[in-house]
Amino acid sequence: MSLDPSFVGRTYPPTAPYQVGREKIREFATAIGATDPAHHDPAAAQALGHPDVVAPPTFPVLITMAASQQIVDDPALGVDYSRVVHGDQRFAYTRPVVAGDELVCVNTIEEISSRSGHGFLTTRTDVTTVAGEPVVAVWSKLVVRGES
Repeated sequence: MSLDPSFVGRTYPPTAPYQVGREKIREFATAIGATDPAHHDPAAAQALGHPDVVAPPTFPVLITMAASQQIVDDPALGVDYSRVVHGDQRFAYTRPVVAGDELVCVNTIEEISSRSGHGFLTTRTDVTTVAGEPVVAVWSKLVVRGES
């Protein structure tokens, strides 16, 4: 089943709020080898002007991947997740993610194309606080491999 190009421009409902925890940031930073004290020590982060520990730049993947299930699970779109390969990821920050943030994701399908029998799906996830303050936009490209 190929991807339905009529989905370009479709925006999905906001996700439930995600509470960013200090320990989750520390665990993520440790897992990826991010040793900057601002990721681990509230005093170091506060010395840089942040209210609490600061998440590494790729931290939003934790919540945007979960939020992207709205898209992947939409049967009418035609994503066969068993054939998906991650193609690209990029982030555009308005401000850093810090412990204590309550974040909401809104997914939009920006592009659908087909090349050499493979489907390409580009999504944008706008991550904001529950009050609507922009934090980061995350783009992801999924490649849905064609039949061999």
